[in-house]
Amino acid sequence: MPRPLHLSAALDSPGHVDAGHYAALARLAERAALDFVTLDDSFTPEPRRPDALATLARIAPLTERVGLVPTVTTTHTEPFHTSISVNTLDWVSRGRAGWLVGVSATEAEAKAFGRRPTAPADALWAEAADAAEVAARLWDSWEDDAEIRDAATGRFIDRDKLHYIDFEGAHFSVRGPSITPRPPQGRPVVAVPVTAADLAPDASPGGRARVSTAIRYADVVLLDAPDHTARLSAATELRLRAGEHLRILARTEAALPDAAAVERLLAELAATGAGVDGFHLVPADPGRDLAALAERVVPILCAEGLFRAGYAGRTLRDHLGLARPASRYAAGPATATDSTGPAALAEVTR
Repeated sequence: MPRPLHLSAALDSPGHVDAGHYAALARLAERAALDFVTLDDSFTPEPRRPDALATLARIAPLTERVGLVPTVTTTHTEPFHTSISVNTLDWVSRGRAGWLVGVSATEAEAKAFGRRPTAPADALWAEAADAAEVAARLWDSWEDDAEIRDAATGRFIDRDKLHYIDFEGAHFSVRGPSITPRPPQGRPVVAVPVTAADLAPDASPGGRARVSTAIRYADVVLLDAPDHTARLSAATELRLRAGEHLRILARTEAALPDAAAVERLLAELAATGAGVDGFHLVPADPGRDLAALAERVVPILCAEGLFRAGYAGRTLRDHLGLARPASRYAAGPATATDSTGPAALAEVTR
């Protein structure tokens, strides 16, 4: 018997900015018991789209189990703020947050901020790797039992269980620790988009840098490949370089206007021998296609033993079969911080 699939879906709906629209789509995905949903983001003004992270934070209390994975760019945002924002999403969703790492490569995005010029893709993805490292360290900087919350003594935290991260990199330095407790998942799930061309011998410097970031920091890779052969080759290379812990989901268009399209998608999803763990579905019409997934596709996959009938766990790591990581600092030296409250010790410089 093949292993059960992991399935996720994109909620992207250009032109829609109402959180209610995305909440309805997320609930459809939850009816289908999908592992997670993604929402893209960009600093470009067109097409109109909502802030992905804020929208999924609004959706969190309106859903119960589906994972919530916004795109958050590392190019014009500080890594400290990114880590806090994704951590907050993990708390409000009770452990269902992820982070789809993105970069901003266009002149329009750079002009929107006016702080720095555009940079080559390889430099942007090298910076993204540093941002992922900082986020992981900050999520670890509070040990799991650092909070005391002792009203009688006025002690909020155990000073011995908070840690400076003291990151020094080519793009920024971050002292830490975080100003929020460790996320419910320990570390929210990190996803990185990769194309088959990024893994080719003649890959561009930007593609190679993106693969390097994925191998070092991703829990999930969203793989875009033109055909079955390229998908298998790319997935095999990723497994060799990253290990079996990595979940690889192949990006697949999901336009489901009729019964014939449903049959074609079912045939593709059932062909699991392409080295991937599942599929990231990109609906052509999110409302129509996610409803078809919940009502017509997933029940057949469940009947054939290819997909679960419901959620066995609560967190996104549970859905993906990923262990909750321990804090890297749990056995390390303590930092000095005020035990009467979570003092803002974080320092970020670029």
